[in-house]
Amino acid sequence: MLTIGSHCGLGRVASRVLVLLLAALFYPAPSRADGIEGRVAVARARDNRDVVVYLERIAGKTFTPPTAPVVIDQKNLAFQPHVVPVLVGTRVTFPNSDEVRHNVFSPTKGAAFDLGSYPLGSSRSRAFDVPGVVTLLCNVHAEMSAYVVVTEPPYFAVTDREGHFSMPAVPPGHYQLATWYERARPVRQAVDVPEGRPATLVIEIGK
Repeated sequence: MLTIGSHCGLGRVASRVLVLLLAALFYPAPSRADGIEGRVAVARARDNRDVVVYLERIAGKTFTPPTAPVVIDQKNLAFQPHVVPVLVGTRVTFPNSDEVRHNVFSPTKGAAFDLGSYPLGSSRSRAFDVPGVVTLLCNVHAEMSAYVVVTEPPYFAVTDREGHFSMPAVPPGHYQLATWYERARPVRQAVDVPEGRPATLVIEIGK
């Protein structure tokens, strides 16, 4: 049997629930942009992974790079991940997780560097301050390569095997979007991000 006290307690709980329901009905949360999402199809490729989708420079906007470095590991005689987009000014760390010595260098014009060779358990790093695509190589293992795609706004994504990508938190507005893929020419197009819902795109490259 319920006591008078328990009836009162249930009444207070029910009242709170009713208030929350009414608030949600009459005062919904403000809408927000959910960015850009979609799928990239790469012609004549085994799959659709490792395509970088990003927004080009936004006039009048500058962005602060993250304080934490991005990591590109050297493991099983490969750079992991193979393709990494970063904001201008981001520092990238290159640990060596292999039993053999590795070297990280880039011949890219305007962004060339050489971190030298170093053993298992060591790590070296570099800040990427110039927009563009920087090729990474190892002069100890010619089969190793990777790419850092340096962008000016912090809005970018990398496709998965099926070509899907998601670029959240892009404010509503009109932008120029671009793709980068190591075996196809870039694709550029305008995109409008609406208020409160994502812009959805289907992009074909490598035709």
